[in-house]
Amino acid sequence: MLSTVRSSLLLGALSASMALQAQDYLPILQYHHVSESSPKSTSVTPAQFTEHMDYLVSAGFQVVDLKSALDDLKANKALPEKAVAITFDDAYRNIYQAGFPILKARDFPFTVFINTYPVERKSRSFLTWEQMQEMQAAGGVFANHTINHPYMLRKEAGETDEVWFARMVQEVDTVEALLIKHLGESPKMLAYPYGESDRQIRTMMKDRGIMAFGQQSGVVSADSDFENLPRFPASGVYANLSTLKTKLNAKPMPLLKEKNGGDYAGDQPVSVRLTFKEGKYRFKDLACYVAGQGKAKLDWVSDTEVVAMAEKPFNVGRGRINCTMPDNTGAQYYWYSHVWIRSSPDQGYVSEKS
Repeated sequence: MLSTVRSSLLLGALSASMALQAQDYLPILQYHHVSESSPKSTSVTPAQFTEHMDYLVSAGFQVVDLKSALDDLKANKALPEKAVAITFDDAYRNIYQAGFPILKARDFPFTVFINTYPVERKSRSFLTWEQMQEMQAAGGVFANHTINHPYMLRKEAGETDEVWFARMVQEVDTVEALLIKHLGESPKMLAYPYGESDRQIRTMMKDRGIMAFGQQSGVVSADSDFENLPRFPASGVYANLSTLKTKLNAKPMPLLKEKNGGDYAGDQPVSVRLTFKEGKYRFKDLACYVAGQGKAKLDWVSDTEVVAMAEKPFNVGRGRINCTMPDNTGAQYYWYSHVWIRSSPDQGYVSEKS
């Protein structure tokens, strides 16, 4: 009887220890090229990529399969402690030539979001289906990045809203069919080209059971919008290992709700209203930054609610507000980001009312 009690206590302690080690959020790294000669803004060199992957090993990170981890988060299942996922956008051949050997040597799973037009045209700069099959056999997963990598919210000249939307449906559904034809399966994940989506596009994803990614930075949790998930860019100016370490140790901002005014910015400065969950947080250390403008003005409307405001309107293009706050240990940061589009009439963006 005593041994049974001891066993139960031991199992209970072990379960508690495992629970403490579990993680209910996931940082995701986003890469494009792995090359010395590709555009620096979207590239890491093989040496930089090796440095990143070696750091994941030495710091005890556990690289997980993205699709499985997202499914677990949606189901409120815990991930391994220090879980992280690795992704690439676009089907560049240098991922196979320079990135894949580094990943394979460490037995790291990874996901590549592919735009299929250059693949089908057999462009020498892009992956072949045979290379993808080889990578798939070693833990690679291939997901949707549309056919032509369009700005998904821009209509072509003369297009009606209905014709535009039918074109976007084709951009998505064609790639889903090609993934199944050539690789035997689709993970039902998509990365929006240029990170752009709106309510209509996100509803299309939800109707198809597709989890999708924007280009806002942050950490995925069960509270995330699974049709507009964040990732951390790790290429170009973001390839510095010291800043990447901060992002790898980020947590999702503990928000009860947010109000950001939607996907589009106009001729007035943007703002975001954040309402925090109950808890002991270091609110005095919250800092928000506006792209191209520096620190945002913070207006605390209650003990747990703040409005972060830009000083000036955004220029045409994409703008964002990023907010960070240290946790109580000071070792990790909570992270939040929202992206707006400031369009010009000649770009043909669909109405936000859609």
